[in-house]
Amino acid sequence: MTAILDQLRTGSMLSKLPGADDEARRPLPVSGMLAAACTLGVGLAALTTLTLVGWIAAPRGTLGAGLPGVFRTAAQLWLAAHHAGFAIPGGRVGLLPIGLIVLPAMLLYRAGRWMARDADLRLRLPARLPKNSPREQAQARRRAQLVLVVQAGVSLAAPYALLAGLIALVASNEITQPFIGEALFSHFVLAFLAGALATARMIGPWRVMLKLLPERVRALTLGTAMATALLLVAGLGLVLVAVVLNFDQVRELSSVLSPGFVGGVLLILLQLLYLLNAVIWALSYIAGPGFAIGADTLVAPTGVQLGTVPSLPLLGALPESGPVPAWMMAVIALPFAAGAVAGVMVARISPSPSYEAAPLWGFLTGVSTGVVAGALAALSGGPIGGGRLATVGPSPWEVALSVALEVGVAAGISAGVTNLLLLNKRARAPLDKAAAPVRKAGAAIAKAASKVGLAESDPRPLPGHWMDATEADTQEIPVIRDDWQDEHASAEAETLAQARPRPPEPDPARPPRKDIVDESDDRGGHVIYVDPYAWDRD
Repeated sequence: MTAILDQLRTGSMLSKLPGADDEARRPLPVSGMLAAACTLGVGLAALTTLTLVGWIAAPRGTLGAGLPGVFRTAAQLWLAAHHAGFAIPGGRVGLLPIGLIVLPAMLLYRAGRWMARDADLRLRLPARLPKNSPREQAQARRRAQLVLVVQAGVSLAAPYALLAGLIALVASNEITQPFIGEALFSHFVLAFLAGALATARMIGPWRVMLKLLPERVRALTLGTAMATALLLVAGLGLVLVAVVLNFDQVRELSSVLSPGFVGGVLLILLQLLYLLNAVIWALSYIAGPGFAIGADTLVAPTGVQLGTVPSLPLLGALPESGPVPAWMMAVIALPFAAGAVAGVMVARISPSPSYEAAPLWGFLTGVSTGVVAGALAALSGGPIGGGRLATVGPSPWEVALSVALEVGVAAGISAGVTNLLLLNKRARAPLDKAAAPVRKAGAAIAKAASKVGLAESDPRPLPGHWMDATEADTQEIPVIRDDWQDEHASAEAETLAQARPRPPEPDPARPPRKDIVDESDDRGGHVIYVDPYAWDRD
């Protein structure tokens, strides 16, 4: 078993297939068929080994008679790993561990990467573009890449689903009968997603994969992924807290089963596989609707009503029946917090030029998150036979509606506020850039003025006769003749001369007039330069 997994991890098993070099490339459907067959073979071999260990440790007759019963049980586990249900006498089995999906998903992703290297994958761009521009060429290349990714996913998923149908026919017996329709659909969807993701990953790094999507779709996808991840992390934290608080009940249920060493290891493995189911149930609890453990039961923040639960130690972490403490209602704020973070991400990835579009895209992020949460709720629950245990897990439509409203409202508000701040920042950027030279010039002028100083700060008195209020009222204002020198220019020159360390040399061509005296009028803050003795000379 270890050697098989090591070969699969290093890619040596698939690389030994003929025609894997660059000189001879197989058609894409042929490579997809080989990859699907290898994935099914390796996966069935791994589960058959685990089933054989359980058959040795379990009582006789539990897993069927002989090795054919072991292989049939391994085939049923393989179908259950793809979430394909079974029909049993008196009901059906739909509560399957989501953790089992990890094994076929990893195998399919590895097979998809080998298929992308082995097949003849070429980007076929259109011969004539509408516009011979770099943008049109980039869009055409992106569309061609998306078509190639879809073709690769279908090439792996189609033969994989057909082989799964054959396995479903082989695994059928008088007690359990797999649903062939569910097997075909689940195998096709999982293989398509894994093959498409692996092919897109071969095109470039993870950040390049996201660029294959349009900007709005990319923002919506990342926002939905962020909100869903935050909700799942919150659900995992709630499960761990519940296990710690009710650890005595979990240990008591484990001791009642008395599985032994090998059975105990398998029991721990089974609970780990169901851990993701429990996390999704906790997500439903946080969202508000809660989940059920049988008919007429409910575990929600508003109250707990339980009956007899299956003897699984992990279910010992469930709260007791009765009212829930009021502080537990605070967990309902977690979806709003996740929506706020998702809204900020959506607005920053793809800002909208209109103010009303950003809240709409934020709300659509909440709606898509609700759809994902509803799908996860449908996968995590299902019946266990008939009768009372026909209803186990959360209600998909209730979870989808609650998450869509809670995350959507918070994401719409946060996206609108973030988009408004981004638009205001972009609007101020050109003004700040244009005003930067003015600010620099003003700072230089202020610095120079501080070094030069002002005339009023000079302790020396102004030259000439300083008129008091009486003189200003009684003296007649003289008439300035045209042949006189400009009094403002002379005053400015004199003020600058006093501020300099060394006075400038007088101009011999125009000697200053000595019969003009600078005077000041302190009324109203205006400075007037006059010759008070001009009337005497007239």
